Amino acid sequence: MKKAISVAALLLAVLLVFSACATGGTTTTSPTPTPASTPTDSGAATTPTPEVPTPAPLEQTTFALGHLNSTAHLLGFVAEQEGFFAEEGLTVTLTLFASAGELVAGLESGKLDAAFIGSVPVVTQQSAGHDITVFGGAMSNGHGYVLKSEFIPEGFQEGDITVLKGRNVASVKNSVQDLELLVLLKNNGIEIGEGADKVNIIYFDSQKDAYNALAGAQIDAASVYSPYASIAKNAGHTVVYYCNEAEEFHNQPCCRQVALTTALAAKPNTYIAFERALIKAFKFSQENHAQTVADVGKYITIDAADIEYEVYGGHAQSHPDPDRIATFALKEDTVAFGYTADYDITQLYNVDIYSRALNSLLAENPNDSVYKELLAYFTTAD
Repeated sequence: MKKAISVAALLLAVLLVFSACATGGTTTTSPTPTPASTPTDSGAATTPTPEVPTPAPLEQTTFALGHLNSTAHLLGFVAEQEGFFAEEGLTVTLTLFASAGELVAGLESGKLDAAFIGSVPVVTQQSAGHDITVFGGAMSNGHGYVLKSEFIPEGFQEGDITVLKGRNVASVKNSVQDLELLVLLKNNGIEIGEGADKVNIIYFDSQKDAYNALAGAQIDAASVYSPYASIAKNAGHTVVYYCNEAEEFHNQPCCRQVALTTALAAKPNTYIAFERALIKAFKFSQENHAQTVADVGKYITIDAADIEYEVYGGHAQSHPDPDRIATFALKEDTVAFGYTADYDITQLYNVDIYSRALNSLLAENPNDSVYKELLAYFTTAD
């Protein structure tokens, strides 16, 4: 009897040893995911590294996005039309505004959660004390000037801004198009003012107003951003230059994603979800040209061929990266040309939202070529 008990005890001991080996001898818990790298401040760049994404509840699910009448804002259009906002748990309302000033007012009044705003207006508004922060990109390049074809001399080659001498040029103060014109005039030794050898700049409140002024006899040339260049060519005008053709404006940041600084701090999960949708929209736009053109056409009512040219014609790129380095350089130009007083932009530039959004998408799709290209770009641009 005792021998039988001893054998049973031995068997029980062996089973306990095997059980301990199977569990490591201790009670196990699920590993805690490694948090995404976080910048030391809102202006410091981080390199996203793939990690297992952890679901995080959104602080809010309704979201208001402001945009201009521009193909440049296609990321928002595609994200809505292709259901990427819905995939991220957001119900987004897109609203058209006429100017950057109106968009900033919409943010500050609480009517908007985010807006696509030109880089120069963002800088001047920040310098003036508006607590708004850039957290992503929308478009690079895509601006220029057009001239009535009757003033185009024989032998003209696109890019020759000397054809603007002696002309009345409609521009928009506090815009990247205007800053670019001032830079080119200075670099080419052309003075501003009235006279045969000068360029007379006349300012309007919005791009729409500046372009419409071409219909009158007083204005000879006008600034354009997409899609106004195509609209102008269809009306018989000639493009003097596109900014991407000028060495000075390589990768010139145009519209940025902007939100209240306090909103980004209070609702990071919501903005990460928003950013994920825009990154998905960028991937879609790279892989589905025809459908992207159709999506943009629901918001920008011009011919599909013109949308195709504005989006894929090589003069602009709608890109979600914050482009921190390029925007900081542009900010220095706005100060140098007297647009605004100097200020510390680093406190109003947040690359962490984009970093975390791209980080999570890479973790879910580690072999996706578009996301990998975005990561490579991020490491050099921010």
